[in-house]
Amino acid sequence: MSGYVRDDITAEELERQRALYGPFTQAVRELVDATIRTEVDDDEIRAVQAEVEALTARLRTRQLDGPYGVRFGATGRGRPWGNTVVGLRNAVAPPLVIDHDDTGRAWSDFHLGAAYEGPPGLVHGGVSALLLDQMLGEAAGAGGKPGMTGTLTLRYRRGTPLGDLRAEAWIDRSEGIKTWAKGHIMDAEGVTVEAEGLFILPRWAREAMAAQAERAGAEDERATPSYFE
Repeated sequence: MSGYVRDDITAEELERQRALYGPFTQAVRELVDATIRTEVDDDEIRAVQAEVEALTARLRTRQLDGPYGVRFGATGRGRPWGNTVVGLRNAVAPPLVIDHDDTGRAWSDFHLGAAYEGPPGLVHGGVSALLLDQMLGEAAGAGGKPGMTGTLTLRYRRGTPLGDLRAEAWIDRSEGIKTWAKGHIMDAEGVTVEAEGLFILPRWAREAMAAQAERAGAEDERATPSYFE
């Protein structure tokens, strides 16, 4: 599938990039928040706009032709740094830092500020859906049942306040290439939004896995001595 790029960078280069782009992207997040909440005068707004436009032009002098995609190395672990939920280089992302275990559970503690507001003082319902889609998918992948979202159903039990929140997700069941996951977002008073999703391993991934298994089988066959030779 296009968008998955193998680059095999060293661990040192990975940490260098993380240390460079993490704080840079956070500075842009702070700019977004300040843009929403500022009350400086008109002339200052125009002056800052000119500076932002100049900075944008500097960054545009060298850039990717399209989106960031997912980069990965020899271990196969991906870096979805352009992702709108967990992306290190995406200022739209909160970002969520998600922990997992191999039983198919995922969890994250995070903060949502003014950029994620829907109703006054509350998280936009679409943002809740966005975060839970990611969380359920992370749980499915953590349990060895990765897939793309087939369906996502949410129940909004009450408004989710802006501020400190927690999301949790887990695998409910799986059948072949299909995996069902559940999860929720909660604040200090309890659950605010619940979700259930169906995740399906796409055809391109099934074909890639089959090809990999076939190659591994061929290598094993060559390595195994034949008693009929």
